Amino acid sequence: MTHSHAYGEEWYWDDRYRKEQATFDWYQRYEAVAPLLRLLLRPSHRILLVGCGNSPFGEEMVNDDYEQVVNIDISSVVIRAMQSKYSHLPHLQYMKMDVRDMSAFEDNSFDAVIDKGTLDSIMCGNDSQVNATKMLKEVHRVLKERGIYIMITYGDPSYRLGLLTDLNLWNINIHVIDKIEKSPDKRAWDITKPLPLNESSSSIAELLGPKPDVHYIYVCTKDGSMRKE
Repeated sequence: MTHSHAYGEEWYWDDRYRKEQATFDWYQRYEAVAPLLRLLLRPSHRILLVGCGNSPFGEEMVNDDYEQVVNIDISSVVIRAMQSKYSHLPHLQYMKMDVRDMSAFEDNSFDAVIDKGTLDSIMCGNDSQVNATKMLKEVHRVLKERGIYIMITYGDPSYRLGLLTDLNLWNINIHVIDKIEKSPDKRAWDITKPLPLNESSSSIAELLGPKPDVHYIYVCTKDGSMRKE
């Protein structure tokens, strides 16, 4: 097994976090996505960050007055490090857990789940479709009714939208953000405004043009009226 196909394996991430101890944010920092999160979430919401790694994202949410931020990661190495680092912050919790099996959490126990690159990582690993489906069903299970799954990804709708809609579990809006952080007056896209989305997602492709330099943010709202697998 090569590293390029081991993203779903605990040993890969343990080895990586032993070697790379500097904090790192996948894709986007909290400051960049905070305007959208403030529209969608309340400080009292119970929030789950999946695949947290050693990102300061959770700390920055707590500093922005979010009261219940739970972080999980498959790596025991990084979880131990983060538990030690943030032991003084009671609103910030770290737990070792595989996002494909979150049975330690009860059904309907979170208001929001935030994913920065975790599904992308699974999609790059072995048995990607099976594991991605396991993850998404677990995310759906732990969300409250009308809870929100916020996925920040490089996967454009032609790759990611079908994976989400095939499960028929969500109402979906798509936002975009520049990959390279820019000052407010130079941003090409308003993160707070969803893009027009038709059934084939061609409306987004037409608007963004070829090879847009953006990350996609899928805002998936749990809808109890939809079919559950």
